Amino acid sequence: MNPNSPKRQHVLERTRNIGIAAHIDAGKTTLTERILFYTGMIHKIGEVHDGAATTDWMEQERERGITITSAAVTTEWWQRVEEGTVKLFPEQKQRINIIDTPGHVDFTAEVERSLRVLDGAIVVFCGVAGVQPQSETVWRQATKYHVPRIVFVNKMDRTGADFNNVFNEVKEKLGAHAVRILIPIGAEDQLIGQIDVLNQRAVYFSDDEKYGSTYNIKALEGDLIDIAAEAYDELIHAVADVDDEIADMFVQEQPISVEQLKQGIRRSTIANKLVPVAGGSAFKNKGVQYLLDAVVDYLPSPLDIPSAIGMDPDNEETKIEVKTSDHEKFVALAFKLWADKYVGKLVFFRVYSGVIKKGDTVYNPRTRRSERVGRLIQIQANEHKDIDACYAGDIAAMVGLKNVTTGDTLAAEKHDVVLEPPTFPEPVISMAVEPKTKADQEKLALALARLSEEDPTFMVKTDEETGQTIISGMGELHLEIIIDRIRREFKVEANTGAPQIAYRETITKAAGGEGKLVKQSGGRGQYGHVILSMKPNEKGKGLTIENKVVGGTIPKEYINAVYKGITESMTNGIIAGYPVIDVHVDILDGSYHDVDSNENAFTMAAIFAMKDGFKKAKSILLEPIMAVEVSTPDDYQGDVMGDLSRRRGHIQNTESKGKLSIVHANVPLKEMFGYSTAVRTLSSGRASYAMTPSHFEQVPNNIVEEIVSDRIG
Repeated sequence: MNPNSPKRQHVLERTRNIGIAAHIDAGKTTLTERILFYTGMIHKIGEVHDGAATTDWMEQERERGITITSAAVTTEWWQRVEEGTVKLFPEQKQRINIIDTPGHVDFTAEVERSLRVLDGAIVVFCGVAGVQPQSETVWRQATKYHVPRIVFVNKMDRTGADFNNVFNEVKEKLGAHAVRILIPIGAEDQLIGQIDVLNQRAVYFSDDEKYGSTYNIKALEGDLIDIAAEAYDELIHAVADVDDEIADMFVQEQPISVEQLKQGIRRSTIANKLVPVAGGSAFKNKGVQYLLDAVVDYLPSPLDIPSAIGMDPDNEETKIEVKTSDHEKFVALAFKLWADKYVGKLVFFRVYSGVIKKGDTVYNPRTRRSERVGRLIQIQANEHKDIDACYAGDIAAMVGLKNVTTGDTLAAEKHDVVLEPPTFPEPVISMAVEPKTKADQEKLALALARLSEEDPTFMVKTDEETGQTIISGMGELHLEIIIDRIRREFKVEANTGAPQIAYRETITKAAGGEGKLVKQSGGRGQYGHVILSMKPNEKGKGLTIENKVVGGTIPKEYINAVYKGITESMTNGIIAGYPVIDVHVDILDGSYHDVDSNENAFTMAAIFAMKDGFKKAKSILLEPIMAVEVSTPDDYQGDVMGDLSRRRGHIQNTESKGKLSIVHANVPLKEMFGYSTAVRTLSSGRASYAMTPSHFEQVPNNIVEEIVSDRIG
């Protein structure tokens, strides 16, 4: 099929798949709402604080004024060609698929899986707060998946907003090769427009009842002339540093036209060598239209990015190129699952090649099974529009698939290719949950299964010792939302225990371990004998195992059973029964019995050997440490720092932004429960904080006993 055939309504060159990502409260959802208004998808702007934003459609989102789940919307943008300006895609209808992502650290998985399937992103920063902890996390996630970015410095109407300060932070804190393309004119209550650096003109937005839909373009005057000229000079030098074509023209002192410069910015942005920066205020309706033009001009279409690379599921060394074309075999990535109360299980997917039609059969290389697609749906937040087909580059949802999990590849029949799935962090907090009535036991189990299927960072397990159901997630808010959804969506009232920390155990020195299972009680017995050694592994490496058995002292048919025993033993350490991490194990020797040996015996022998090794290898308990950033008026800085120190926190550094002090500290998660109330009390309600998981550290000895007794109790 020809990609430009009439059946395809939007040619690939005019498609943009973008995400809007940032720290909490930077204004992502407000910006998305303005984009939908200016592109004509909605005709009335809804505000986050009123609980009326289009992409915040969950009840929990509207009540709290935050984004919890990433919402997908599709809209169209006509680039306007104004006198004296150059557009790279003039007078063309552009299709823009947008995913509005959460900013709260508890829902970082939503950002991770969204960035995995997007071609570009608008990263939003607050004009006052600048680069905050979660915005750094988002930036690293985008870098991991090689996502080209545009920066929008939002909230330039707020008191204390400083565009140049945020611009410099983006360069210094994030290491971005940033360039200014749209500079705000004025700030705070004097914000009136933008300097269009490339076209060297001023854009003034009107404060009318049309929400800034109209604006005037004028020549630069006064100080604006010098600001624009300096920015233009910086822009040419920056592009010449990273783009060969512009560099050649610059060195040869050839004139560089606006169109040529734009092409250079586009090439450099797509190659992740340059980050265009714009400033404005989404809430005050200033600067969004020109930001949309920048999305079209500088962010890639699906054709502009390298082809996806998959692998053969039977041989990870064999790489398979997945070309962006409608007439290749169908390959897509399922990046999100959602239980919709009207249509059932929705599978969100991004098509990398080929075409999928309603009623087609898709193949899952992980399960080696095929399933029929019942419906194809274009998602508009919580509204569904049935469509007949999805093409390369499209993002949509399908109904009818049952055996699919987040990160699965969906492909044409018997097309064995697996795309790289998104990766997710480990949960850091747990709590026990049980239904209020016995009758709800089954309904609760169903609800937990559905929610854990949707959310890869939400896990459910049964405590073998107590029989309790334990749920784990990324933070207090995460689990609070889960419990709220169980009550509202699944109509199950549940009791919960106090939140518990997800501790880990590890070893600190090398040691040997020996395990032997010998049972003889008449008839066939049980015999397994394993000798191994263990040593600390590199941080983050997890468990690695090497088989060094020679001479068949452990027969080959029992080696997998030994591996199984070693792996099982890592789920329960010897200090307090928490999972063990970062251990390397060598299987050295053992013995077997011709009659009494079997797989189960060797699994148990391996578990005994591991427990023996843990005792000798000086096991320690690890706790999650959070990177905490507190923004407080100067008057309360001492009180805030003193309180963090009392919480076993280590102050990393402090910085000043106007009349605010920013305190950076590493604090154990155990000590951060209830901190939101404490910091408000300390600062008379004027301080705010954010925290993100940082690393694991050894628990002090005086705390270990308390944790062990709590665990036993």
